[in-house]
Amino acid sequence: MFDTYFSFFVSRAESAQAQAQDVNPDPYGYRPTPAVCVLFLVLFGASTFIHFWQAIAYRKWFFLYTAVFAGLIELAGWSGRFWSSQNLSNGNAFLIQIVCTIIAPTPLLAANFIILARMIEKLGHSYSRLGPRLYSRIFLSCDIIALVVQGAGGGIASGHVSRSVLNLGSHIMLGGIIFQLGVMICFIFLATEYFWRYSRDRPIRTTQSLTPVIMSSKMELLVYAGMFNSGCLFIRSIYRTIELADGFDGKVIQTQWLFNLFDATMVVLAMFIYNFAHPGLLMVEDRDVTVDKNFNESQEYLPMESSTNLDLKV
Repeated sequence: MFDTYFSFFVSRAESAQAQAQDVNPDPYGYRPTPAVCVLFLVLFGASTFIHFWQAIAYRKWFFLYTAVFAGLIELAGWSGRFWSSQNLSNGNAFLIQIVCTIIAPTPLLAANFIILARMIEKLGHSYSRLGPRLYSRIFLSCDIIALVVQGAGGGIASGHVSRSVLNLGSHIMLGGIIFQLGVMICFIFLATEYFWRYSRDRPIRTTQSLTPVIMSSKMELLVYAGMFNSGCLFIRSIYRTIELADGFDGKVIQTQWLFNLFDATMVVLAMFIYNFAHPGLLMVEDRDVTVDKNFNESQEYLPMESSTNLDLKV
């Protein structure tokens, strides 16, 4: 996975360099505001540090290569924007910020896939169209595919032999972003269906000993946190799709407040929500309450086997 990210960094940087130097000598269309850059550096730095501590304290190791990794990339991106605010003509600063701010939310999105898989394993498989491991494998694979497609587009555009070749690379990158947006839509649909069926006790398939698990208030809070996180990343993806479709010389990419609001703010909120509603706090291995099929008597139920194996395999 890390090799894929690194390859994408290189190809995307070459593409951006071609566009910044050969196509548009003023890639921003504005000078990034230093105070705004410092603000987001502080916010991303704080959230990333907290995520690092929480991942170790609660032994949720997947947060290291999802939320923490995303935060580090955002820090690099906003460092590049601050550098640009001091030296607008510095091409390296622009390359750092355009690469990092584009791909940074991708690892964070992967955290949602893993969290949903674990919630399904805890609450029951019968309401889900896919097994818990399939959710992780399918959607994480699609996440990587989206990066590969964008990397391929960056590799083509980096040749910048002609305007047509440059446009071809940009269109392929746009295709990768749209593909990732489609993956998010599918994920949100499947997650929504699962919790709708769960809340109404309408399983897709039944088992011989189907015993509904009553969702704890902590687990319910985690569901809402996941919805909020996914919503923020979805809004951000819509913005990025419009931005790239409009082109590097378009009005959208050259309007600073749009970027600050629909990219940076959305990602900050998506990161902080899991600081306050962390799975390590809300998805603990305590005893859940279950009811029998007639919902007449309640009993204490020891939860399903912990999914710690997923920490190592996903």
